[in-house]
Amino acid sequence: MDVGRTALTFLGGAGTVTGSAFLVEHDGRRLLVDCGLYQGERQWRRLNWEPFAVPPASIDAVVVTHAHLDHCGYLPVLVRDGFAGPIWGTRWSNELAAIVLRDSGHLNERDAQYARASGYSRHDPPLPLYTVEQADEAVSHFRAVSYEDEITVADELGFTLWPAGHVLGSASVLVRAGGARVLFSGDLGRPSHPVLPPRASPPDAETVVVESTYGDRRHDVGTPAHYRMAAAIRRTVGRGGSVLVAAFAIDRTVLVLEALSALMRGGDIPEVPVIVDSPMALAALEVYRDAATQGQLRPGIGPELVDLPTLRLAPMPAESMALNRPDSPCIVLSASGMASGGRIVHHLRSWLPDRDNCIVLTGFQAPGTRGRDLVDGAREVKLLGRYVPVRAEIVHDEEFSVHADAGELVEWLGQLQRPPAAVYVVHGEPRAALALADRVRASVGCAVSVPERGERVLVDDAQALHPRSGSAP
Repeated sequence: MDVGRTALTFLGGAGTVTGSAFLVEHDGRRLLVDCGLYQGERQWRRLNWEPFAVPPASIDAVVVTHAHLDHCGYLPVLVRDGFAGPIWGTRWSNELAAIVLRDSGHLNERDAQYARASGYSRHDPPLPLYTVEQADEAVSHFRAVSYEDEITVADELGFTLWPAGHVLGSASVLVRAGGARVLFSGDLGRPSHPVLPPRASPPDAETVVVESTYGDRRHDVGTPAHYRMAAAIRRTVGRGGSVLVAAFAIDRTVLVLEALSALMRGGDIPEVPVIVDSPMALAALEVYRDAATQGQLRPGIGPELVDLPTLRLAPMPAESMALNRPDSPCIVLSASGMASGGRIVHHLRSWLPDRDNCIVLTGFQAPGTRGRDLVDGAREVKLLGRYVPVRAEIVHDEEFSVHADAGELVEWLGQLQRPPAAVYVVHGEPRAALALADRVRASVGCAVSVPERGERVLVDDAQALHPRSGSAP
């Protein structure tokens, strides 16, 4: 790369809604924004096992937008393979990411061990992508930064974080590289989050990289809150069955508990036991409680988070195993949110064949995940090496999504003080990304691209774009 030039390479999160990773290079220095794990369809998951696109040791620093696995889950591999620099994020994002990475390492180890014992893997021996020990090593590189604090990575290369309102600690990232400014949205929350303060207006930048998870759809408004889930719970309990809610451990479990609390108080669902069966979710709840004591959540939300008298916790494996066959109607919250791993896989194997039960999927379900298969009407799903019939009722409650929809993404871009010169649409299924790109062209009036994985572009600086006025204020 020419001295003084800034380049942006889309290493992940392009052509798919997972595996986010974006490399900014300036004067031979490198900053990686996000380092996510590929999930969902096999064609993407296989990329987790390929060598990273650039030598990890050549990267000066990493900044993570938030703690979801598709934005931070590859960090242990990056560190294992030679990255030695700092990994920056907000305090709350770092605390949650540490939980996520250690749990991911544990699941990788456990799944490899189970595959070895059961003989269903094509690999001999099946190995984990990374271990708990390697996750711990990645966590040792974490460094905390507050919103709006300027961090210098190298001469003329640095960044600042801004509240994104997606999950606790989530951020958009403004990268400064010489005279260039590149704004990465990260995953953007909706203007109103049930638990978190609202997202911030974006800082000005000539180049914007925006997510498009919900780039081709609009959130349902004007209907009673979570009416689909409430009606399903009433039906299921009425026929003597139980409800299994697939909920992400980070943020989503808190939102589901808050919704169940409101529905139970209002008499919309019966008072049955509500059981949280996810060690990662229980650990994340403690982080949210700590954040509440320090005023990091919406006003009025205290450390108890929810008012749910029937709430029970299932931290131990034996307690989780007992939930495979509940002896009376109950509501069980378990991870992962797309039914791709964790304790919920064992529950599904027992619950799915029973017509009395109900499985509730909350929010976006990525292609290639069991959650997406169930939403799309699969009659059988493969669990732990065996196919299981799907007879239980399947309900999809998308109200739990805290991703901004198409209109809200365009609204966020419209809050820039002046239009950017270029917008790159990433982190979405192809149809969603293309749909959002069309909306941005029509409303913002700048160059818009949906980049391919591995595509590299040059980034212009503010002085070149605005020679008379210089950089924007």
